[in-house]
Amino acid sequence: METELTGKTALVTGASRGIGAATAIALARNGASRVLIHYGAYREGAEKTLKEVEAAGASGAILSADLASTAGIHKFVAELKKAAPHIDILVNNAGSLVQRAKLMEFTDELFDQVMNLNVKSAWFISQAVAPGMMKAGSGVIVNIGSIAGRNGGGPGATIYSAAKAAISAITKGLAKELAPHGIRVNAVSPGTVDNHFHEVFSNKQILDKVSEMTPAGRLGTNEEMADAILFFCSKESQYIHGQTLEINGGMLMV
Repeated sequence: METELTGKTALVTGASRGIGAATAIALARNGASRVLIHYGAYREGAEKTLKEVEAAGASGAILSADLASTAGIHKFVAELKKAAPHIDILVNNAGSLVQRAKLMEFTDELFDQVMNLNVKSAWFISQAVAPGMMKAGSGVIVNIGSIAGRNGGGPGATIYSAAKAAISAITKGLAKELAPHGIRVNAVSPGTVDNHFHEVFSNKQILDKVSEMTPAGRLGTNEEMADAILFFCSKESQYIHGQTLEINGGMLMV
């Protein structure tokens, strides 16, 4: 893959840790020439990702923005156009449950934060990079969903689940719209991954139970998700459009 990604510029949102960081590093190791690393608040993690990207032989840059707000999304898009007028590969990874809250606990502000971060940012960042891809006649967009988008998520995660279901629908719609321009749009939908997200929103008891229920007998890793994203960036997936690849160790069958 090193040859086919040579000269390509990639943008990975939410790349200060977890799946985003693993993906940025994987793209660099597989030949991407430049990798842009977005982060929300964890600059130390973004700098660590940048060092590993550069160690892999790619150039890189860090961009900061709060994608949970409309103003932050527009600010990021404006800065992106200056930092990288053309993007070949976009990985819309930024997302979070933000906080667990049941129906009667949910506020307008929390609803907007969850939808902005998980859905609105992916839509408008895609809108920003698509014209350059269309002009080039090629490009790849990979959105990150979640098994929650299929099963409704756990307690207090309903709106996050709805946001991830929206990502699946957006992936299909954008794929149909952009395929004639040589742009492939697909999504990766992780199950429960052993990373910071679940350090914050789960606990050992929950994770142990999920592991026991999962046919594979364990949680997923950031690197396994990055491998699937990398597949969608490669020529091996050149005739795949609008698909959401479920990667969950068989948990979706349970």
